[in-house]
Amino acid sequence: MRFLRGFMDNDSAFGQLMTRCGILIAANLLFVLTLLPVVTAGAGYAALYFTLLTCLREKSCNPFSTFWRGFRSNFKQGTLCLLALAALGAVLWLELSWCDQFDGAMTLFRYPLMAIGVAAVVLGCYVFPVMAAFQVSFKQLLMDSVYFAVKRPVTTIAVLVANIAPMAVTYLDRGNLPTYAFLWVLCGFALVTMFNASLLLKSFAPYLEQQAEEEPPAEGHVQTEQEILADMKKLGM
Repeated sequence: MRFLRGFMDNDSAFGQLMTRCGILIAANLLFVLTLLPVVTAGAGYAALYFTLLTCLREKSCNPFSTFWRGFRSNFKQGTLCLLALAALGAVLWLELSWCDQFDGAMTLFRYPLMAIGVAAVVLGCYVFPVMAAFQVSFKQLLMDSVYFAVKRPVTTIAVLVANIAPMAVTYLDRGNLPTYAFLWVLCGFALVTMFNASLLLKSFAPYLEQQAEEEPPAEGHVQTEQEILADMKKLGM
């Protein structure tokens, strides 16, 4: 019985695994709910990243309150990014369709359009996790997304594969579409996002620590002795 209690304890490896699975399922279901109005999908995607990044950094979290906090704080930027990416995708699709109606030199326009499309996909893969990790302006958000995408190209390729491959398998294997649909609704989006978040957190970590150091203490916060000594050291005292 003692072994069983230790095995089922929240601090045990099994308990931590079950807690992580519960967070994944809860966050995934909340994200699926944000997909129903469509327009809230961008904010929901940022909130999903916010929840899983918090889970990775703090080892555990309340998925409901954390997801809602991420949804509220990223609603405006998430919605704007989603609409901008959707508009860009629609324009590129129309331009490619237009190019297909011509022969000769006009077909060469496909290649720059395809390059822009790839760049837009890469930007879409980074803008939502960066939005979830850092509270920055819209312009800075785009610059940071490009920076992180270019900084670690291997990570960028891994993130692209993780985002595209499961969707491609689901689309191609239509015979098992009901099974795939069940998995996506249960935990699929969160699993892909958790994989991406674990990769991206390695790039984000130094800047998150710097951001935490630069943030002013909350109102009503009483500094500890260690914090006072650290502030004095920064001032050269």
